Amino acid sequence: MVAGTIGYERDVLAFAKVSFALEFEYINKEFLPFLPDAPARVLDAGCGVGQNSAALFKMGYDVVAVEPLGAFLEAAKLQFPELEINWQQDSLPDLKLLTPRDVLFDFILMDGVWHHLNYSQRKRCIDRLSNLLSPGGVCAISLRNGPAGKGTHIFPTSCNELFKYAKECGLEVVFHVEDQPSKMPNKHNVTWSRVALRK
Repeated sequence: MVAGTIGYERDVLAFAKVSFALEFEYINKEFLPFLPDAPARVLDAGCGVGQNSAALFKMGYDVVAVEPLGAFLEAAKLQFPELEINWQQDSLPDLKLLTPRDVLFDFILMDGVWHHLNYSQRKRCIDRLSNLLSPGGVCAISLRNGPAGKGTHIFPTSCNELFKYAKECGLEVVFHVEDQPSKMPNKHNVTWSRVALRK
């Protein structure tokens, strides 16, 4: 089991129900201006049960959706059987199934995943994502802070830490907003920051 998935396996159905009800345009509103013109290749890194991947596919993108927890991928495939999304079971920070020789992405979304990576994994993660981005491509990352939810393997996050890794990997910060209240109900002690990095 990938450490970052610990806790989610206990209640997959409840997590899926909440996730399927989320609207991409609302949850990721800040990232919409950075989406490339469709068609373009998009990676949803840590896709969960696939609601973001499905929304991106319906917007005209060629989507690769990567998720380490098999139960989440099965829920995604059952919910969106008609969508031609490339579902892959793999995990950050290494994404071993993807190689720049095979594919480069114009947009990478990492929504609600960063806080599950420990400090040693984060630098490797940004380096990996940078290598998978096409020139001019954007990587959009949401950073969570607050008490653990269903996923119990979590670490504090900060934009300054991410900025440092981005600079070292040749990525430019083109947008960031910090300490926003959660867009989900009953998450009063949870805050989010959002960062967009361009290669």
